[in-house]
Amino acid sequence: MTRLSAEMLAADTAEPITSAGNAQLGIAVLVGIAVIVLLITRFKLHAFLALTLGSLVLGAIAGAPLDKAILSFTAGLGTTVAGVGVLIALGAILGKMLADSGGADQIVDTILARAGGRSMPWAMVLIASVIGLPLFFEVGVVLLIPVVLMVAKRGNYSLMRIGIPALAGLSVMHGLVPPHPGPLVAIDAVGADLGVTLALGVLVAVPTVVIAGPVFSKFAARWVDVPVPERMIPQRVSEDLKTRPGFGPTLATILLPVVLMLSKALVDIVVDDPGNTVQRVFDVVGSPMIALLAAVLLGIFTLLRPAGFGRERLTPLVEKGLAPIAGILLIVGAGGGFKQTLIDTGVGRMVLDLSKDWSIPALLLAWLIAVAIRLATGSATVATVSAAGLVAPLAADMSTTHAALLVLAIGAGSLFFSHVNDAGFWLVKEYFGLSVGQTLKTWSVMETIISVVAGALVLLLSLVI
Repeated sequence: MTRLSAEMLAADTAEPITSAGNAQLGIAVLVGIAVIVLLITRFKLHAFLALTLGSLVLGAIAGAPLDKAILSFTAGLGTTVAGVGVLIALGAILGKMLADSGGADQIVDTILARAGGRSMPWAMVLIASVIGLPLFFEVGVVLLIPVVLMVAKRGNYSLMRIGIPALAGLSVMHGLVPPHPGPLVAIDAVGADLGVTLALGVLVAVPTVVIAGPVFSKFAARWVDVPVPERMIPQRVSEDLKTRPGFGPTLATILLPVVLMLSKALVDIVVDDPGNTVQRVFDVVGSPMIALLAAVLLGIFTLLRPAGFGRERLTPLVEKGLAPIAGILLIVGAGGGFKQTLIDTGVGRMVLDLSKDWSIPALLLAWLIAVAIRLATGSATVATVSAAGLVAPLAADMSTTHAALLVLAIGAGSLFFSHVNDAGFWLVKEYFGLSVGQTLKTWSVMETIISVVAGALVLLLSLVI
């Protein structure tokens, strides 16, 4: 068990900072979440501020002394940022290197050169899934939309037939596969093993993205037939570069952290001896921070140098890559603070006590809680961190695989039915030139399919492993 996981377990089992009963705690949770939802949706307050205020309201209604509620929030914020902040930063740097060097364009062009006709939607899924590994969803959308629009225009394809598979690939990676912020926070909250979660996440992601991408795109293309909005086709980064990285080195750089983390998980299962030298080596090289750091360092030689980037451009690139994640880090940190407030006020124990009398499986409960918060707030990240805080105590007696499945259940629920309170909804609407109704029939339905299919697969896996 890592030091961070041990600290979280100690926090989970510590005495609550209030002696409130289950009824009062239940009211506190509902009011706290309602405050967060109202501040985000009605007053358009930033999610960081909404989570901060919601945590304080939760503590106050639960009867906790204000100083202790503040301490719980700040401790949770600090622990969460310490656990995942560096990983999010390294992922952002790698994504920026991939985009600015033209490496992403190289992968796109290489795969599209070998695809055509009926295989094109499958090529788009592959492109989005590969590129989506190190990129945040919004960055992936901005990067891939020009490709989607150009392919649809030049190949005379239906925009939905090409666009839905690309969006599905990005969304599934964002919700289910670390090192994206949502899965990382959930792993941190429930004390799950990252390597096992990554392996099971990929296992769930493959059939999910097939059903929500190429299969559903056939129906989406019939429901919504719109022309390609040429005004939205921007210039690609690589068009300003004289040279760009090769396909093989770029792909190797993207997949390096995945390979290292999966290798660690495999060695842990096969060797299962903490004193073994091989296992100790893989515990280091397969740790998320070292795996992502290795990819970033490798990217200097495989991505930046082939694109003609000198040393003087490295620091500005890193600074530009880190700038957009400030808000994400604060939201994730505040989510961790909200989670710790839930735990310290005794809400986690309340959920644990009540769930003993329910016939609903823990994985389904986690999925439903994430769905409810997603529908209310519109944010997959807020839904993930809030649901993880509520159901974290349920993982105490779970096996390693079931703790990982709990993370995936939360991630699946956090993607359910994106609608008008989700920034991603409007991003897709504007880029594809859709009406609100058309966006609901395509993007929103696709997100719901991802959530339901992934949730069902998680429940099925829990029966056999």
